Amino acid sequence: MEVQSIFPRRTTRQVMVGDVAVGGHAPISVQSMTVTRTADVDGTLQQVYELAMAGADIVRCTCNEVEAAEGLARIVPRSPVPIVADIHHQYRMALAALEAGVHCLRLNPGNIRKPEQIRAVASEARDRSVPIRIGVNGGSLHPDLYRKHGGRVTPEAMVESALTEIGYFAEVGFDLVKISVKASSVPLMIDAYRQLAEVTDHPLHLGVTEAGPPPAGLIKSTAGIATLLAEGIGDTIRYSLTADPVAEARAGRQLLESMGLRERRNVDLIACPSCGRAEIDVVAVAEEAMAAFADREIPLQVAVMGCVVNGPGEARDADLGIAAGRGRGHLFVKGRNAAVVAEDEMVDALVEWAELIHADGPEAALSRVDTEKAEREASRDRERLLTEQGDDVDDASTRIESIRRRIS
Repeated sequence: MEVQSIFPRRTTRQVMVGDVAVGGHAPISVQSMTVTRTADVDGTLQQVYELAMAGADIVRCTCNEVEAAEGLARIVPRSPVPIVADIHHQYRMALAALEAGVHCLRLNPGNIRKPEQIRAVASEARDRSVPIRIGVNGGSLHPDLYRKHGGRVTPEAMVESALTEIGYFAEVGFDLVKISVKASSVPLMIDAYRQLAEVTDHPLHLGVTEAGPPPAGLIKSTAGIATLLAEGIGDTIRYSLTADPVAEARAGRQLLESMGLRERRNVDLIACPSCGRAEIDVVAVAEEAMAAFADREIPLQVAVMGCVVNGPGEARDADLGIAAGRGRGHLFVKGRNAAVVAEDEMVDALVEWAELIHADGPEAALSRVDTEKAEREASRDRERLLTEQGDDVDDASTRIESIRRRIS
């Protein structure tokens, strides 16, 4: 039976981060952040998929160097969830990230302080309809605000920082805004969000920054985030733990489910967004798979991937998945190729294998098939696709050249 939440939701504006709605009574979304070097495209994508499978709706990646922006140009088209670029001190990295096609920016007002630079980023984001999260952090306020508020971090100082940034955005007609006012002190964080909720209707991103490792970090984060959610404050959340980011995504999802703010899941189906390499209609297969699993209580992670070149590697932590070739699909279990099935039998095969894995475990399922033969077939399709299509089917090189021109 689905748990029903008793907590009223504060009414906020809504912004779209890719295809994920934030605010406006949309389901509260879960976020996390990769810890890989963003220039490591394959490593970062693998972590993005791991986070998506753990329950993250949105993933943030650092964009602190040219190589990171170029990496984002390759990551964004292949990501199963929207990507937010975390910008540090260089406003040009924000412009480069927008050029790379990210779905949202995160700017810290304490780091990028020049009004003309802030307005330049906001103007570019406005023209592209890309939202910005104003990420106020208690540990990096503008020095003027420290002095104004007695040389210490106060809720009032954090709220003032956010409102000042909104003012710069308003000067260029930009209002696709989310806001966070994070602190490592739970009482300070709660007070700041309460005050912010009184003076703006922009959606709020909740988190206790630098919460530390579990279990203390989990307790601190839950104390702050859950308190505010119970008051109807908060539209998207992140646990900031000193741990594998997968633990952050799982914790966020579990918190929302336990409070009745998100539906509990059976099959957790993820799918790539489809790109130039896909040889099937990924959306149609994913929808068919969702319908097939709808009434089955099988708590597995199932992936539908558009191509055999990247699919099994990017979703290798899924319990089960299918990666498309031409006219057929390559079924894999925990990243290991298991079988080749006809295109019109892919969903039926997923259901059959999901039931088998759920009943007997992945090793028992794999023992039924010739995995070496399945890998040979998958390798053949991978080589054919690379020969026919090359390495850059998403035309990332064009975006990368644009990034280099922008920051040169």
